Amino acid sequence: MSLRVAAVKGPALTGRPAITLPARAHLINQHRTNPMKYSLRLISVILAASVLHAGAQSAPVTAAVGRPTVVLVHGAWADGSSWSKVIPLLQAKGIRVLGVQNPLTSLADDVAATKRVLADVDGPVVLVGHSWAGTVITEAGTDPKVKALVYVAAFANKEGQTGGDLVGAYPKPPALGTVWDDGKGFLRQTEQGMIENFAPDLSREEARTLFATQGPLAASTFGDKVTTPAWRTVPSWYIVSANDRVISPQMERDLAAQMKAKTTVLASSHVSLLSHPREVAAVIEEAATAVARGQ
Repeated sequence: MSLRVAAVKGPALTGRPAITLPARAHLINQHRTNPMKYSLRLISVILAASVLHAGAQSAPVTAAVGRPTVVLVHGAWADGSSWSKVIPLLQAKGIRVLGVQNPLTSLADDVAATKRVLADVDGPVVLVGHSWAGTVITEAGTDPKVKALVYVAAFANKEGQTGGDLVGAYPKPPALGTVWDDGKGFLRQTEQGMIENFAPDLSREEARTLFATQGPLAASTFGDKVTTPAWRTVPSWYIVSANDRVISPQMERDLAAQMKAKTTVLASSHVSLLSHPREVAAVIEEAATAVARGQ
């Protein structure tokens, strides 16, 4: 009698391999009559099941036919949870979403983290970056899978341009006055800075949570240069935060014009993805729809 391995699909076991009932009965009977043969056969079944399960686990992420996957990249003094209000809105529209957890240690490291996620996607991608992550998607967005870029109150560097170059070209934003240097090469926002400058249009409780969960930014990132800006060849969207106290709102407008991006202006702080998630999700959905239609 041949053994069969089937995939049991359920709420908690999707894609998990299992031994079918006839095969299990045969194994039990074999255990009684020939224990050694039973042991060898059982080992072979377990190995086969493990191989099938490993193959299922390594399969690429595939969005619905004709629809791109949205990859979200967080910025400085934040983590992936900064997209927590936008993600369910996109998912409710049937859009596949993946997030990148940036180490915030260098442009090269953050680009590598982004490319690892892109490598897991089978099909077109809308790549979205907030704040510092604008530099990241500008560099990582040259991946051929990326068909649209969405900048959310974000940097958009030219060739050889650093974040420090961009910031230095405009009046100093208030948030740079509330940065805490740990003396080890990393920068954080103070709690007061998070409340007053980073997220002044969120509740005090939300802003304090952002302070507690923020990712420290390596100071050296302000000197990292972009090589080939993806926005020169990839269609782009830009969301300006008109009340931004972290990045100059005028810089955001100028960058959007430089890219000839489809631009939306929100009466928001730097964290429009948390204070205006519906509007941000709508722009991302617009970009995804354009990609799906081949525009």
